[in-house]
Amino acid sequence: MKAERVELQPGERLDDLLTQDLKIIQSDEVFSFSLDAVLLARFCSVPKAGAIVDLCSGNGVIPLLLTTRTGARITGVEIQPRLADMARRNVELNELGDRVRIELADLKTYHEQAGHGSFDLVTVNPPYLPATSGEIKGNPHIAAARHELFATLSDVTSACARLVKSGGKVAMVHRPSRLAEIVTELRAAKLEPKRMRFIHPRRDQEANIVLIEALKDGKPELRLLPPLVVHEADGSYTEELLDIFYGRKNELKG
Repeated sequence: MKAERVELQPGERLDDLLTQDLKIIQSDEVFSFSLDAVLLARFCSVPKAGAIVDLCSGNGVIPLLLTTRTGARITGVEIQPRLADMARRNVELNELGDRVRIELADLKTYHEQAGHGSFDLVTVNPPYLPATSGEIKGNPHIAAARHELFATLSDVTSACARLVKSGGKVAMVHRPSRLAEIVTELRAAKLEPKRMRFIHPRRDQEANIVLIEALKDGKPELRLLPPLVVHEADGSYTEELLDIFYGRKNELKG
């Protein structure tokens, strides 16, 4: 069993990734993966081959999930050493070292070692809050996951634009409250929004997650996909959400 070969550090636990028999090392001391990451990994348009890079990769959940959809080479880029180490051990745990590698690097300068336009797809689940917004938690890992301490939204979109090839795609998950800013920054970086889908907690509630995919050097034409609802009125998960979260479907179509 894969789980028998992994060494957990103090405070870590081993969880099921709920899809394709994958396991993932997590810790309450750092920011664990959320529904946002699963949705992004299922929403993005993946190349059958080629190269993918996941920025702000955390413990590597998105690269792990992407291996269930493509044979492309996948790189995860993470700036925090503890998380990068956890991601590397997750790759080893799932025996995916021939397909996934984790780089300890700053996304703002990663193009200097990877090269401009080296990737067919860039995915990113960035911090949602500006550094000046709200209370910043004392835990540095959680603070960096929530607030733009290491990179602003502009830094993120610029990094995506440098790393993706012309005609390649960039997929991001974020908060609808910042959508106008996101679109502005994407277009400033010559990343044209092409697909967008809103995620609603319940049918009668406003969206709290937005998935957006852009094309490098693309022409203006945006498809607004049907909304995805997470919970039924009784609090249970909707059928589409269950299909995605538990791996019965590995692609979030719309």
